[in-house]
Amino acid sequence: MARDRDPVSPPVALTIAGSDAGGGAGIQADLKAMTAHGVFGTAVVTATTAQNTRGVEDVHAVPADHVASQYDAVIEDFDVGAVKTGMLATAPIVETAAGLLARCSAPVVVDPVMVAATGDRLLSPAAEEAYEGVIERATLVTPNADEAAVLVDEPVETPADAEAAGRELVARGAGAALVKGGHLSGDGDRVVDTLVIGGRGEGDEAGDGDEAGDDEAGTDPTVVRIENPRVATDATHGSGCALSSAIAARLARGEPLRGAVADAVDEMGTAIRRGYDVGDGPGAVNPTAFDDGR
Repeated sequence: MARDRDPVSPPVALTIAGSDAGGGAGIQADLKAMTAHGVFGTAVVTATTAQNTRGVEDVHAVPADHVASQYDAVIEDFDVGAVKTGMLATAPIVETAAGLLARCSAPVVVDPVMVAATGDRLLSPAAEEAYEGVIERATLVTPNADEAAVLVDEPVETPADAEAAGRELVARGAGAALVKGGHLSGDGDRVVDTLVIGGRGEGDEAGDGDEAGDDEAGTDPTVVRIENPRVATDATHGSGCALSSAIAARLARGEPLRGAVADAVDEMGTAIRRGYDVGDGPGAVNPTAFDDGR
C-alpha cells in the first residue's frame, strides 16, 4: 500500500569552505554541525585537501569562477538563512567570496582559516590582505588568537588582547567578532572567549557571560566574555569549523546573535569531550553532539 510523503522544511544554511578528505574538519564538519541543529546544509567547495588526523598532505584549490557558479546555484534555488565561510584558499577565491557576500542578505559568519595548528600561515600575503573585503561583509567573524593577530597585525596573547582585537575587527566593518580563547595565555583550567558586538550586531539581546564597555550612546561595542572549563585533550581537529557552523545554523533558525554565540560556545565542550577517536592522530571533535544531538 502506497504511503503519502511526510516532508519537512528545515531552515537552510550554506557553507563556503574546503573539503577535508579525513572528514574531521571543513565542509564535512560543517554539514554535521548544521544537521545536528536541524538545519539543511548546502555547500560551496573552495578546495579539496588530502588530509587526515595527522595533517595535510596536499591542497587543490577550485577555480574562483566555479566557486561563484556553485554559490549562484545554491542561492537561486534555496532560501538560505545564514552563510558561513571557512577555508578560502587563494586570493582570487577570497576576492570572489567578498563579492558574493556583498549581495547576500543573510547573516554571514566568517571563520578566517589562516593559521595551522602548527602556527604556519596558510594564505599568501595577497590573500590575507584581500580578507578585508570579507570581514566588512561579516555579521560575525570567529578568529582564534593566532588568526586575530594576523587580521589586526598585533599580538593576541591575553583576554585583554582578544578584546582589543575584537574591537578593531568591529571598527573595520564586522558586525561582531568572537575571538576564541583556546590559545590564549592565562588560567590553564578555563577558556575565555571574547565576543565584541558592534552597531550591526545585537548588543541589546540578553546573553551569557560578563559584560564590559559603555553602550549607552549606541556607538561603543558591547563586550561579552564567555568562560568555560578547558577540556584536557589534543583532539580538537575541526573545532573552529564546527563552532562557526553551529553559530550559522542557529542564526538560520532565527536566533539572536549573542544567544546563538553563547549557546554554541557552551556546547563546544561537549563536542570536544565526545570527540571522535579515529585515525592515528589526536582525533576530531564531534559536531553531532551540538544542540543535544537532535
